[in-house]
Amino acid sequence: MREIQLREALREAMTEEMHRDPNVFLMGEEVAKYNGAYKVSKGMLEEFGPERVRDTPIAELGFTAIGVGAAMNGLRPIVEFMTWNFAVLAFDQIVNHAAKVHSMSAGEFTCPIVFRGATGVAGQLGQQHSQTFESWMANVPGLKVISCIDPADAKGLLKSAIRDDNPVCFMESEIMYNHKGPVPEEEYLVPIGEAVVRRSGTDVTLVAFNKMVLTALEAAEELSKDGISAEVIDLRTIRPLDFETVVRSVKKTNRLVAIDESWPFAGVSAEVAYEVQKYAFDYLDAPVLRVNGADASVPYAASLVEAWMPNPEKIVKAVKEVAYV
Repeated sequence: MREIQLREALREAMTEEMHRDPNVFLMGEEVAKYNGAYKVSKGMLEEFGPERVRDTPIAELGFTAIGVGAAMNGLRPIVEFMTWNFAVLAFDQIVNHAAKVHSMSAGEFTCPIVFRGATGVAGQLGQQHSQTFESWMANVPGLKVISCIDPADAKGLLKSAIRDDNPVCFMESEIMYNHKGPVPEEEYLVPIGEAVVRRSGTDVTLVAFNKMVLTALEAAEELSKDGISAEVIDLRTIRPLDFETVVRSVKKTNRLVAIDESWPFAGVSAEVAYEVQKYAFDYLDAPVLRVNGADASVPYAASLVEAWMPNPEKIVKAVKEVAYV
């Protein structure tokens, strides 16, 4: 099977869906003439023209509102944020309008829109450009949230998101757009709301999403040298979250470490821990531990960024704490 970059898989998903459905269009900062801040939309302006690949001003609240209105009137916009850090300016439209219009209109309106863009820590970008918002968005009823790293998953999930009649937040790692993986050439979809086991194991379950899956796999490889068999689960979708796959794994391994790049308080790892103690408490042989980014804004200095981030060493340490309880 061919291997392509994450950015190429995302581009294929959008291109295929725009060919399939004339109501789909892309809008955002620099998506057209500049080919996208991370070159995800490279060549799409030439292929579809300025009516369907539209550059916007640097005004997230304004162009997000246009997208929401278009979705309510029968179109299927893909709104690209240069980074989800900038999307904070548009949260009123995402949270108070897109997420609520179906409920507030008693089902008269749907809002089939995808909000997508870069997320997470990407080196020395400073506190205002290094944030992870999956848990923020997943806290809002009416929104679906996808955060994945595998190129094949990204393509299939983005196609599913574009076809979904609900607003979907699609999170892409800012530093992993060149990450390669095998992607089928034929038409396919990946269902929203299904986790996947990336590595089978018997001694401990590691749950992660987005680029932390790769970190968890590194940790699992290190643990294998000490005779500890770690099962790695990639959530892929944050809301709806596939608790059944996680609980099934914990019932086998009896231990859980949840890994999440974002802050620890009220994050995705906290929700995973809660659900496991609710549905698999009698199977746990040790407390659930979490490995998160530090409970502080991301610093600028490279050495401090490294200290702030979850890494394989921190995961290995957490696993050994639960493995020997």
